[in-house]
Amino acid sequence: MNIILLVIGFIALVIGGEFLVRSSVALSFKLNISRLVIGMTVVSFATSVPELLVSLTAAFKGSTDIAITNVVGSNIANIGLVLGITTIIGGITVTKRFLTFEWPVMVIFSLIAYYFLYNDTKLSAAEGAILFATLIVFIILLLKRSKKEANIDEVDDGLTSVSYFKIFAWLAIGGLALFYGSNWLVLGATDLAKQIGVSDAVIGATIIAFGTSVPELAASIIAAVKKEKAISLGNLIGSNIFNIGSVLGLTSIIKTIPVTDPKILSSDIFWMLAFALVLLPLILLPKKHQIGRFKGLILVLGYSVFLVFAFKS
Repeated sequence: MNIILLVIGFIALVIGGEFLVRSSVALSFKLNISRLVIGMTVVSFATSVPELLVSLTAAFKGSTDIAITNVVGSNIANIGLVLGITTIIGGITVTKRFLTFEWPVMVIFSLIAYYFLYNDTKLSAAEGAILFATLIVFIILLLKRSKKEANIDEVDDGLTSVSYFKIFAWLAIGGLALFYGSNWLVLGATDLAKQIGVSDAVIGATIIAFGTSVPELAASIIAAVKKEKAISLGNLIGSNIFNIGSVLGLTSIIKTIPVTDPKILSSDIFWMLAFALVLLPLILLPKKHQIGRFKGLILVLGYSVFLVFAFKS
């Protein structure tokens, strides 16, 4: 039964996330918000809502380790799995802005999250507010730096003429799917953890994190196979920043998140930091500003090692 709940929960989150993104973008067009702002903020926040609801649901149900490892594991999967597989299919060229702005910001967010959790083994409302406020500063700086590059391909022009009725219908469908999907996912995950004898933290960092990364992975593979722009490394890293700033930030503002599994601080979060830091040498050595197939293979192998250690320990 827990496997069925997991699968149904994943499907509901994918459906709900898609409807939420489409309705949010369409409503933003109705409000005359620019494409640049929609792409940089509305889409980013909307795509973080499934992770946010999973973390909130887990926190309120007492599975606080899932609330944390959902984010930690998703950030690991975004680099090790999504970026790795995408670059195996087709390499990525790294922009100067990534090295001078987006990568350092991701590392800073990761270190701040580690410090807050390590300092008192919990993420309090005040600490969550700092994370979220820092995210707002990042968005403002990102928008200022991106005005000259206003090329937001992921914003669908077809959503400019959607009716208000359809927008609110999409919002209703998306909201219901996300609400029930997050509940089913957390319930199925906690039951599965008990059945196979592992902690909530392990399930959160692996199965749940993998599930919330599947839509992005699928989209990246399809784009890479079609030889389109497979994925913007900046957008992928931006997703990691939003996960920490919005998901962990907002969840802890609403409810303090204690760390009950020591493995989160002794292992999982160091894996997240390692995947963030390893990008720099991969980008600079041996061929600068390129992440090709071999480097992608290294990332996927690294992610596989993480999974092995997660279930073994």
